[in-house]
Amino acid sequence: MRQAHQLRPQTLRPLQTAEEFLTLICRGVNGLRRSDEAETTCVARKSAGAKAHIDFALFLARLKSCPDSFFRGRSALFQPLDPLGREEKNGPLAARLEPCPFKTYRNSGIWAAIVLSCLSFAAPWAAPPLRAQTATEALPDAPRAGLVPLADAAQSAPGGTMQTPSSAAQTAGTAQPATGPSLTRQQAEEMAIKNNPRISVSRLLALASHQVVRETRSAELPTAAGALTAVQAEDASRISAGSLTASRLFTHAGAGGAFTQLITDFGKTTNLVASSKLQEKAQNASALATTEDIVLATDQAFYNALQAQALLQVARQNTSTLSTTQNQVNQMTTNKLKSTLDLSIANVNLSQAKMLELDAENNRDSTMAALDAVLGLDHIVTYDLIGADNPLRPPPADPDQLMQVALQQRPDLQALNLNQQAAVKYSKAERDQKLPTISAMGTAGGTPIRPDGTYYLTNWWGGIGVNVNVPIFNGFLFSAQEQEAKLRAQADSEQARDLRDGIVRDVRTAWLAAQTAYQKVGVSEELLKQANLALGLAQTRYKLGLSSIVELSQTQYQQIDAAIGDTNAQYQYRLALATLNYQIGATP
Repeated sequence: MRQAHQLRPQTLRPLQTAEEFLTLICRGVNGLRRSDEAETTCVARKSAGAKAHIDFALFLARLKSCPDSFFRGRSALFQPLDPLGREEKNGPLAARLEPCPFKTYRNSGIWAAIVLSCLSFAAPWAAPPLRAQTATEALPDAPRAGLVPLADAAQSAPGGTMQTPSSAAQTAGTAQPATGPSLTRQQAEEMAIKNNPRISVSRLLALASHQVVRETRSAELPTAAGALTAVQAEDASRISAGSLTASRLFTHAGAGGAFTQLITDFGKTTNLVASSKLQEKAQNASALATTEDIVLATDQAFYNALQAQALLQVARQNTSTLSTTQNQVNQMTTNKLKSTLDLSIANVNLSQAKMLELDAENNRDSTMAALDAVLGLDHIVTYDLIGADNPLRPPPADPDQLMQVALQQRPDLQALNLNQQAAVKYSKAERDQKLPTISAMGTAGGTPIRPDGTYYLTNWWGGIGVNVNVPIFNGFLFSAQEQEAKLRAQADSEQARDLRDGIVRDVRTAWLAAQTAYQKVGVSEELLKQANLALGLAQTRYKLGLSSIVELSQTQYQQIDAAIGDTNAQYQYRLALATLNYQIGATP
């Protein structure tokens, strides 16, 4: 049996009539059945001489899908004829078509394909001529986020590979035109530590606690005071009412001073100073804990904003891809190659993509506003966020070691422990109130102006002494204060124990979350890979007419869902690592 002739565009001459078109179909059927790469292209000419190329991809795909049993026993019906360009010697068209009776086409199912091809051939006379897509005219590639365009999967990227949204999301802020000043995560943390008012408040409170220490320590140091007094009075007159003081009055002027010094109060002041120092340390630890809270909030806001930017890229790319699909379906519907149902579904998909893009834009703006607030800004600044390009590493394998580290360096736990120790010192100081207080005092001065005679023997005075103050009874005040301080110290101890239990739980939970997030990264990447593959196959099937728009829409939805899931997984894992570092008390 002779080999089937493969028709190529450069060997064809323009067809003149519909009869030649049918003749071409009969000649090519046998060759199309034998070769998987057979392709026929014809050119139809209108009476005015306009040319239009007809794509036979739909006819070829359906014919090739027929099993070999379909053609078995019918080889006589599909004998190859002479190629185009040779002089026909078989007589009129009816004689040339005689080996292919109508009932054979009707029984075999090929008649439907020929009728569809005839309609495609007649389309240029019913509508303006359109240039059909050839095998080399693939649809445009998708944008960077990895959505596969309406083209063959092998044409979506060089080497047959597809770009995933995760690669586009990791370069968010670098590949897109900058909309504001660039900002990395480290720069955001430094800015938040510098500008956030909560950190300023915690630092001011720590400085105030240091002044409390100085206030308490002042009881151990001497006190001195000076006085300058001038009196004009009736000499030798006496005060006869009021407090019990020296009642005799004289006209005089004098100056002098006095001092007091605590010798010992048997540990009361010492314990108070120690308690104040511990409270100062606790306040410093609380300030560090506040800094870590702000760093975590900054990381969360940064990754949320970066994730929102990446999702906006995915949404915009999805809109662009579905817009291309809608335009092509609209073009095919205009040429009666697709139904209006396909166009309606394509319009619905495009509208949903636009709504998704609007939601993504709103989410991007909201997360950027939250980031500005954490950075301590009172106005909106749209930053061009730069994500880390380092590869993701798995979390630590031993959670028990992380728990021990957290119990040692968590600043909030350190603050509670220091407060509990300060409360113990304060309870001891309250107990020492019951003990005596021994102090020294002295005074000295002179009286340059004084009455002459009997009342002033010298022009100066001076004296020094020791005072012992012994508390005897004050209505059980000191006992109640001591008991109150002890109970508060016990309460602080229980709060510290509760926080330790919570830290162990939180570290374990954060570690499990990081492990799960890391596993989701691999699963989401594989899911996106399979979704891209499925979308490429669905687009090819739809292009060849082997599937409906419903199948294509379903795969497009699955692909965009996989792209969003992959983007979320990338940033959720980074956020999980930031949370784990916060739980173990890593110093920012």
